[in-house]
Amino acid sequence: MKPINLLSIGIASDHAGYDLKEAVKNYLEEQGVIATDFGTNSTDSCDYPDYAHPLANAVEQGACEFGIAICGSANGITMTVNKHQGCRAAICWEPEFPDLHSYNILMFSLLKMYLLLQGHQQ
Repeated sequence: MKPINLLSIGIASDHAGYDLKEAVKNYLEEQGVIATDFGTNSTDSCDYPDYAHPLANAVEQGACEFGIAICGSANGITMTVNKHQGCRAAICWEPEFPDLHSYNILMFSLLKMYLLLQGHQQ
């Protein structure tokens, strides 16, 4: 695998995940990662498929090597991403889960809820 500063990672969220998406995106960019933001761009109510499909398409087509999708419940966005043949999504709330369960799309929706409870300390 490439060093983190050479990776291209797509990121998307619904309105519930917007704040965490921005924090993760900023962290990735500080590490030198090329972070492509597929939206949403505010906390205004929106539909996660509008952002999950473009993210999954980018991973399928190779425009992004990996993806991070963040939403309020995790279930819907996981099912949406998994409709794409070139993507496998898993709901991850522990650091070990991405290695165990997925290879193209990392789902951090439950991590989002955990981080909110922890005040983004982890």
